[in-house]
Amino acid sequence: MKNKFVWLLSLGHMITDINQGALPALLPFFIAEYDLSYTAAASIVFAANVASSIIQPLFGYAADKLSKPWLLPMGMITAGLGLGMTGLCESYQWILVLAVVSGIGVAAYHPEAARLVNFAAGNKKNTAMSIFGVGGNIGFAIGPVFITTALLYWGLKGTVVLLVPVLIMAVFMTTQFSSFRALTATKSIQKNKAGVEPERDNWWAFIRLTIVIVGRSIIFLGLNTFIPIYWVGYLHQSKVVGSLALSFFAISGIIGNLAGGKLADRLGQKRVILMGFLGLTLFLPLFIFINNAHVALLSMIPIGFFLYAAYSPSIVLGQSYLPNRIGLSSGITLGVAFSIGGAATPIIGKIADVYGIWFAMVSIACLPIIFFVAAMSLSDPQKNSAKAPSKATKELLHA
Repeated sequence: MKNKFVWLLSLGHMITDINQGALPALLPFFIAEYDLSYTAAASIVFAANVASSIIQPLFGYAADKLSKPWLLPMGMITAGLGLGMTGLCESYQWILVLAVVSGIGVAAYHPEAARLVNFAAGNKKNTAMSIFGVGGNIGFAIGPVFITTALLYWGLKGTVVLLVPVLIMAVFMTTQFSSFRALTATKSIQKNKAGVEPERDNWWAFIRLTIVIVGRSIIFLGLNTFIPIYWVGYLHQSKVVGSLALSFFAISGIIGNLAGGKLADRLGQKRVILMGFLGLTLFLPLFIFINNAHVALLSMIPIGFFLYAAYSPSIVLGQSYLPNRIGLSSGITLGVAFSIGGAATPIIGKIADVYGIWFAMVSIACLPIIFFVAAMSLSDPQKNSAKAPSKATKELLHA
């Protein structure tokens, strides 16, 4: 595994996802400023995710056809610019437009970055992808605290601070273009060496995996969107505590993400994905019956762990199903499937408007068992390939 590339792309992932992490923490401020309903607030998250879902496969397709390292800095800047300008808006409609702009930026970064991580990972693809995922986890964790602190000092106009980290990282990323192109060229040479049998894409298996990822994203985005609101509206805590709960949830997921990657390299992706859904089946129903804010905060530890444990195995499994379209696979698993899950957030918001925020959380808690059953149909190609690598494969790994 070429650690330099993996850690660099993970750092870029962190900077990009600070914006995704900050968006839910902005919702209580937007609700207070514009007197929004829960449905309208959740629709801001929906707008950002729909933008990603539409365009991310196109970026992935472009990455497969030609190396496009410029997508990395462009994506980061666009993600920060979109969300950074929301605090300067005078209307809800402009917030929605800028959320879409931010979503396009997120869509540009992820497929190319995940593709390069796959190339740099060698034999430890799940571990490398978990490190890449941890970058996003840290971004989601930093985002709420970062933006809430800025808004407490400068009001809604403080959202412009989101431009600072993306601009710095984008400048540094542009200095690495030649290295990224060399990595892609090396991978192409390895694939064309004699003795390596061409791999076939398994679209049917990939479609089943996509359904499972949609389920995970509904749970993730539902929790990530409504945790701050739940802490304020149901547990009667401050906005700061609501943001803290969101960060605590993301930080606990970092451990789950790293553990999930390492376990998947040993046990296979399917087992880890099933473990994640089973853990959520046990702990999410317990969470919704906790009325003490401190105990509820502690319950975020196992929930974050099991939810994030399935992150990197899902991405790598998708890349394994479509070995000839790694960028497209990454665009779908990181973007489309994830963003389709975001389409459920307005529905959950409607439940909160009609029945209360507690019932919205109940609707989320019912989902893990459904997608645990769906995940049972998945196959794990790594189990077949990891046992007896061919002579040609061994030569490539040492090349």
